[in-house]
Amino acid sequence: MNKLNPSIKHHLFVGLFIGFWIFCFGFFIRPFDDPMFDYEWVPISVGFGLLSFFCYAIVAVLQAIVYQKLSRWNVSFEIITIVFFCLLFTIVLYVYSKSDLINSAYSFTYFSFLMARISIVLTPILILARIYVVKLIPHKESLLTIKGDNKLDILKVYPSDVIAVSSSQNYVEIFFLDNNTLNSKLIRSSLKNIYQTVPFLIQVHRSHLINPSHFKSWKNQNTIYVTQMEVTISKKYKDVVLAL
Repeated sequence: MNKLNPSIKHHLFVGLFIGFWIFCFGFFIRPFDDPMFDYEWVPISVGFGLLSFFCYAIVAVLQAIVYQKLSRWNVSFEIITIVFFCLLFTIVLYVYSKSDLINSAYSFTYFSFLMARISIVLTPILILARIYVVKLIPHKESLLTIKGDNKLDILKVYPSDVIAVSSSQNYVEIFFLDNNTLNSKLIRSSLKNIYQTVPFLIQVHRSHLINPSHFKSWKNQNTIYVTQMEVTISKKYKDVVLAL
């Protein structure tokens, strides 16, 4: 998943869903069921649910902070987030299991093994819930209109979908995403004119502009990867790219 819904409110609903699932798991599966102890499974399961909600609420706040600072999200961040939640959840529930309400005799190693088995079932549910939350992001972005010298040279596109612009003699080729597919349009204009009218683009070569939000990584000293394409970098503008 390459997008994140930064809304803490939306993710709290995911936390409530996960909390309810954990409550049901605790009540029906009863992982600490021991004939030597007379457990009250309703309050114990409620505790499971509340603690899972609390752990996911922490994750929601932390990921919103990270996203605000970096202005990007990728699969690696998503994996780290889910692993962090599972680890935090394991530690918090282990402490809870040692409380007077449960007084479990399980060691942390064995408890972690139990939680790993639970996570195998919980993780796909969590992933699907997070994918659904992404779909709740309101699209408030306004269309950007790029005009060329000819009357028919008009491109209307969302700013976030613009990847790069390259000059080609008296024309510029604008690369953009349409339903996550790379497209391009050739219009009669100059790179200088595009640079002046589309302020979020940065120059990385005398013939290339890029949208910095689509920068991915370096291929070598003279080439970078942006979304679904490669762009040549000149020495003059290398520091600009290094600052991204």
